[in-house]
Amino acid sequence: MAAQDIAASGFRVVARDVHKSFGSVDVLKGIDLTIEPGEVACIIGRSGSGKSTFLRCIDHLETIDRGELLVNGESVGYRRAGNTLYELRSRDIAKRRRHIGMVFQQFNLFGHMTVLRNLIEAPVGVNGVAPEAAKERALALLAQVGLEDKAQSYPRQLSGGQQQRVAIARALAMDPKLLLFDEPTSALDPELTGDVLGVMRNLANTGITMIVVTHEMGFAREVGDTVTFMDGGRIVESGPARDVINDPQHERTRAFLSSIL
Repeated sequence: MAAQDIAASGFRVVARDVHKSFGSVDVLKGIDLTIEPGEVACIIGRSGSGKSTFLRCIDHLETIDRGELLVNGESVGYRRAGNTLYELRSRDIAKRRRHIGMVFQQFNLFGHMTVLRNLIEAPVGVNGVAPEAAKERALALLAQVGLEDKAQSYPRQLSGGQQQRVAIARALAMDPKLLLFDEPTSALDPELTGDVLGVMRNLANTGITMIVVTHEMGFAREVGDTVTFMDGGRIVESGPARDVINDPQHERTRAFLSSIL
């Protein structure tokens, strides 16, 4: 579980009546959810239930149509004037996003850069960290994820599991207060999944707030503080991780869990 004594270092996330549509398709239909600082919050559900869209809205990779999404008390992508939301300029969005890290299904590493360069690019270019300091931090993070010997390798020279661990290290290089994981093991062979989950288990004890969209029920049960089950763009059930997984109260949650456990 997330270490409560250092949980204040993480960000609080609050969603209030969040709606999102793509054309005529309603993907999010009024999401209300609060994730406390330092919490490991796992979001589960069938494909197409809105989990990944919700995650992307938190980081303003997708805009919302209605409602409010607050990270550390402010919207990442909007300013409010009365009852109206106005989208911020790109540079202002980048400033508000600087303490949020995201790890994608497909790694999204820069293929033309070495592993080391992937890690130092944003700290130097966005946060203004001195190159030598960024390099020192990057090497320490690679050691943390067990890849200190891959600093000069290119992504194509790594296995999928190694690439995903590099992606996690890259997210950590920005010293995030919130980490978003969008099914980080779904593109991996089963034998590589354990290494990535092991890194995430260690992160759960750092006080960073983590929101994890996942199908790994063992991870959700053992590491998650809370589990939220989404279906059809709505939250069906949410609560303490072991309670939701071991004793779900809603019929749809029980049906979903019985199909994958």
